[in-house]
Amino acid sequence: MGFGIRVATPADAVGIAGVWAAVMPHLVKTARGVEAELRKSTTRVVLIAVEDDAVVGYGNIYRPEPEEVAPRVRITVQVPPAQRGCGVGGAIAEQVIAVATEAGAHKLLTVVSDDEGSKEFARRRGFEIGRRMSHSGADLSAVPRPAPVPDGLRLVDYTGIDPARLWQANVAVAGDDPSGLSQISPYDDWLKHDWDHPDLRRDLSVALLDGDEVVSFVTTTADPDRRVIWSNLTGTVPAYRGRGLAKVVKSAALGRSRDAGFEHAFTGNDAANAPMLAVNEWLGYRVRAAAWTAEKVL
Repeated sequence: MGFGIRVATPADAVGIAGVWAAVMPHLVKTARGVEAELRKSTTRVVLIAVEDDAVVGYGNIYRPEPEEVAPRVRITVQVPPAQRGCGVGGAIAEQVIAVATEAGAHKLLTVVSDDEGSKEFARRRGFEIGRRMSHSGADLSAVPRPAPVPDGLRLVDYTGIDPARLWQANVAVAGDDPSGLSQISPYDDWLKHDWDHPDLRRDLSVALLDGDEVVSFVTTTADPDRRVIWSNLTGTVPAYRGRGLAKVVKSAALGRSRDAGFEHAFTGNDAANAPMLAVNEWLGYRVRAAAWTAEKVL
């Protein structure tokens, strides 16, 4: 029996999580988190390839805001290694690109694995390979002691933070991500999809405050079953950079994660982001895999 492609539903969450685990096992993508995304999201279209009731491929399109002019739309196509070479990826890519084009996309942005097969798959479809990204991992049992908190600042976890202040800090730093992958939704959407995401661990996510203002932060998602954490966006607002604050928040978050029983930490970085790469090296991260951004003009 061949595969078919359809829009995903919350009932497909376990299968989708399995695709992510097979393709990018260092990410935190639990079935519970995927199900919540499928139930809540109004900004994405998720397509899956299904064969004999098994999910064998995944596609994702972030819809642009209606007021955006010539928008760059982020897309994803993922197929587990065991299902490659059978036309699944090509069929998903064709439909994903069609949906993005219909939604008004001017340019497409995606992430491509660091192997020649994946890069050639993208090139054949008109994508130009761009920036290199690293995926790194650390053994939490070996992380150093947390860096001291500078005078005048206060360290808190996300259980004691105003989410509106955190969103403002996210907006302030996201545009400086050279990969272009850090996209922050309008506040109400961010509150529903990011702040209330089941995989977010507010107790393991840390911020530095100057008064009530969030000046540096790291957001942690976690998979308790695998004892794995993933550091999402780590950032310091521009006026407070150059003071080592990213080292303070990230070392505190990893220490809390270790004390909570987690064993491994993973993160991703643009390969040219030297300051964050230096922090990660100090924390014990070592590169485990790589990927590339790729863009296509429609």
